[in-house]
Amino acid sequence: MATAADYGLGPNVFPRGWFIVAESKELDQGPMAVRFFGQDMALYRGESGRPVMLDAYCAHMGTHLTDSNSAMIVKNGEQIEGDSIRCPYHGWRYNADGDVDDIPYHDGPCPKSASIRSYPVVDNMGCIMAWYDPDGRAPDYDPPKLPEWDDPQWVQWELDHLGELSIHPQEILDNMADVRHLGPTHGAPSEYFENEFKDHVYIQRQGGPMQLYNCYLYTTTWYTGPGLLLSKQVFGDTLIFELIANTPVEDGVVKCWHACLYRGSANPATAEDREAAKQAQAGALEAFSADFNIWQNKRPALKIMQLKTDGPFRVGRQWYSQFFQCPDEAKATQQALNGILHTQGMDKPEDRGHDIDQGLPF
Repeated sequence: MATAADYGLGPNVFPRGWFIVAESKELDQGPMAVRFFGQDMALYRGESGRPVMLDAYCAHMGTHLTDSNSAMIVKNGEQIEGDSIRCPYHGWRYNADGDVDDIPYHDGPCPKSASIRSYPVVDNMGCIMAWYDPDGRAPDYDPPKLPEWDDPQWVQWELDHLGELSIHPQEILDNMADVRHLGPTHGAPSEYFENEFKDHVYIQRQGGPMQLYNCYLYTTTWYTGPGLLLSKQVFGDTLIFELIANTPVEDGVVKCWHACLYRGSANPATAEDREAAKQAQAGALEAFSADFNIWQNKRPALKIMQLKTDGPFRVGRQWYSQFFQCPDEAKATQQALNGILHTQGMDKPEDRGHDIDQGLPF
């Protein structure tokens, strides 16, 4: 298993950014015990509807805040109070900022040393997204949001839960530069291709015939930070936005999700549109599964035998490295990389009439 250090990504083990930690409807079923970034976390929805994520263990005696179903406080539905949560062992109450604000059997001030870490969390496009920074800094950019999500003509997605994959996310991000795998792996040889770097956003524009869809496919794909990919895809009369998300679980292990937002034929979308959306998401998942299967059966590509006609792997890896750096170093990396790169031997998007970026949130 390759680690961040193997790819020379230091000094941090895990990247800074917004990541999916659950599907929104999962959290509606009650508090969750989750593990990401090499540590256990407690995830729950407060009575206001606000999602909250804290480090998992109560500072009092080390009890997991959300991994109990036998304690009576849990069985009686009394664990969540407002946006706070009580430990199932002794009832110490943690607020959404991770501070203890009540101890049932203690009248004095609550110990400040009992505070645990709280993470910025949003409920966004059917996903619970959390901001992770290994040094505890506040978010320095917003999570992506598609305006189409709130448009009744569009059929909202439900996430495909793809489970854990023993691969470092660097290898997943490599796909953004990898124009030459699109033919052999996906049956969609690219006829034009470019990458663009805009600070924390990494963009890919490409198009070509798609065997699976039996038509020409135009795509503009972009990462907002290291863990959230969105892709606008136009083929035939179909328009979708694909989501592919990866969140580090351990150093070299990620959890993955997939989904598609589908434009219906009417406003609001019809039952037929909803069925077509399911088929579109299944087709997109079949295409993505080709990558997933490759990743399951390869050794780490710590160094790539780079050809000039492959795509800008080196630059893409430099872009990814910013999320392991301190903010000043990351800003310098952004300034050095910002701009458009073309791959040798590929036509440019403007030469092929690629014009699907209007309204995209970058």
